[in-house]
Amino acid sequence: MAKKTEIQINHPPNDTISSLCFGPENAQYLIASSWDGGVRLYDVLGNNLRQKYVHNCPVLDVCFQDQVHTISGGLDGVLKLYDLNTNGEANLGSHDNAVKCVEYSAKMNAVITGSWDTTVRIWDTREKSCVGTYEQNNGKVYSLSVVDEKLVVATSERKVLIWDLRNMGNYVARRESSLKYQTRCIRIFPNKEGYVMSSIEGRVAVEYFDNDAEIQKKKFAFKCHRQKENNIELIYPVNALSFHSGYSTFASGGSDGYVSIWDGFNKKRLCQFHHYDTSISALSFSSDGSTLAIGCSYLDELEKPPEPATEPSIFVRYVSEQEVKPK
Repeated sequence: MAKKTEIQINHPPNDTISSLCFGPENAQYLIASSWDGGVRLYDVLGNNLRQKYVHNCPVLDVCFQDQVHTISGGLDGVLKLYDLNTNGEANLGSHDNAVKCVEYSAKMNAVITGSWDTTVRIWDTREKSCVGTYEQNNGKVYSLSVVDEKLVVATSERKVLIWDLRNMGNYVARRESSLKYQTRCIRIFPNKEGYVMSSIEGRVAVEYFDNDAEIQKKKFAFKCHRQKENNIELIYPVNALSFHSGYSTFASGGSDGYVSIWDGFNKKRLCQFHHYDTSISALSFSSDGSTLAIGCSYLDELEKPPEPATEPSIFVRYVSEQEVKPK
């Protein structure tokens, strides 16, 4: 029997899916955080819910530290470390406001969190302590991305701060977003040459770290996740981005209910998947690039909510070479 291209995951969260993350080794395990306060671990191969633990409030982000430990944070500012083998949980510490982003750098063996309290904090999970707090120019952290030692932070007021985790004395650079509207998501290229960022106004920008004039000429922004109806252009937020580790192509997910795959170096859209029944709120490629997890949740963006209400759902798509490989 041919393997299905896409499966819908059983027992999804009951409220908005805030983030998805595959386990570090393969595409078998997927973790999801939600506004219902739950963090759920799915066995994708068996299509079942393996485990669930809860916070006292909406969970805004979750990541794996290794195959058996996850770290999650939410609206109450608390950061939890969870052991999937023993079901043991520990509070790592907290921010003074909501924890918006949680990432793990294996190279630095550190957990990095970004908060609406305008700081980034770095945590040592063995000591269960915060080892550094870094002010982000008074900007609330909306999105951040870590690849090895490189950290980029997108804040309110459309600012981007570039950091080196090996030397956090000061940021490497501070930039203004080239997009005119509020940032939704930022992600570093796997080769660490630059980053992509998306906004609430149906645009994605491709930026480069190197300030050399020739390199900076390559940066560009493009329109996406837009539809024409009766000669009126409808513009949707681009909520989620995720890179394919092998090809450095990336997926974007919008409130138009579509997922597209892009080749940022060659300024091309490679494909667009079928329409999902509500906004795409989260995306995650597996580490081997074989699989893309797609979180669908209604994000309260319509003047009149849909009737009946759209339930949150998670799809796992086994991508083909044609969909993700640069042409």
